[in-house]
Amino acid sequence: MFSIRRRLLAWLLASAGVLGALALSDTWREARETADDVSDRVLAGSALAIAERVVVSEDGKLEVDIPYVALEMLTSAAQDRVFYRVDGPPGTFITGYKNLPFLARYEGQPTAFFDSTFRGEPIRVATLARSASTGINSMPFMVTVAETTIARRQLTNSILLHSALRLAFLIVGAALIVWIAVTVSLRPLSRLGGAIAHRSPDDLAPIADRVPKEVQELVDTVNSFMVRLQSALDALRHFTGNASHQLRTPLAVIRTQLALATRATDLEEARRAAWKADEAVADAERTLAQLLLMARIDATARARRDGFAAVDLTALARATTADHVVLAAEAGIDLGFEGEAPVLVKAEPLLLTELMKNLISNAVLYAGEGAVVTLRTLRAANEAVLEVEDNGPGIPATHREEALTRFERGAFQDRPGSGLGLPIVEEIAVLHGGSVELADGPGGEGLTVRVRLPAKS
Repeated sequence: MFSIRRRLLAWLLASAGVLGALALSDTWREARETADDVSDRVLAGSALAIAERVVVSEDGKLEVDIPYVALEMLTSAAQDRVFYRVDGPPGTFITGYKNLPFLARYEGQPTAFFDSTFRGEPIRVATLARSASTGINSMPFMVTVAETTIARRQLTNSILLHSALRLAFLIVGAALIVWIAVTVSLRPLSRLGGAIAHRSPDDLAPIADRVPKEVQELVDTVNSFMVRLQSALDALRHFTGNASHQLRTPLAVIRTQLALATRATDLEEARRAAWKADEAVADAERTLAQLLLMARIDATARARRDGFAAVDLTALARATTADHVVLAAEAGIDLGFEGEAPVLVKAEPLLLTELMKNLISNAVLYAGEGAVVTLRTLRAANEAVLEVEDNGPGIPATHREEALTRFERGAFQDRPGSGLGLPIVEEIAVLHGGSVELADGPGGEGLTVRVRLPAKS
């Protein structure tokens, strides 16, 4: 388990920390440059003040009257110390700290700056090149002024500290704002969770609460799941209701026949009762198989049809017909197949096989001994057509619509069956985007069941 609030806060602090470090690094560089620029200006001013006091004496030598006021303005920080030296023509030292580092010669700007060390301390040095006039010619000299860097470091650290404090304040403020904003933004989710928690277990209606658009996709997914769950529960209730209704009669017959068998006075009477009980078990088995198949159709109907694969209807029908030839022959039915060219459809092979089994079983059951039953596949325009025709008694036109209704057996109440064969065929066809129609058999006799499915190009 993780907290969105804490995760967002962690990302904010981590990113702010990295950006803050980069910002402080840039601030430190700028602070150093600023401190150096300010201090260098003061150093240059002090060097210039000293240079203006350098004159040529009567004996032709350079002399200088050091204006100590010029050096005092460098001592703004009590910890810093100031050093100076004045040099005449090359190799001539005039006054000051003789060991102070200086530039013996340089080109470029009149004032040069560099960093060095003196007496074990880091110093900043400014060197100014000038010349004093004798009236006839001029004598070059150099003024070097240096100071320790304590004040510079303190100024740099002060700027850096104030920047760091402002940045920390901004990060803490941003973290607090994010914490509050996320808390407020997540309230709709809390309300959504509360609304779902207080729902009745039987209430699977779609969630209608307003949520942020970032969460709407999740709510839509939950709503879709609840719709599927409601459909599954409805199918389960429908299946259990149908099963309890349709299995009640066979179970009652079984109990009755078993009771008669226990009270039979001779073996033949007990066998007849056991045979009728066995017939009732077989009837219940067929009904249960049909109900389970219908439940599977319902489940497949709720699944996406994207899972359907290309199926050769001709090959599937030929194989299914071959599997039922022996069963048809035992019932005295001449079962055959017509169709050569492949006819492709996008379908679930197992469901199409069940559709064909139901059509063949119905024909074998109701066509009567000596009838001819033919399966046929063909393609008409953009449709794949599967036909099962027989020359039996058929279904009167007035009862054909009723024959496609679940559990309605119409004119065949005296025949075994559950009234689910043709309804299952229609449901499988509709699931695949097709349709079922009932028509007269060849020559106006019997029945033709025609299943139309979209052909795959």
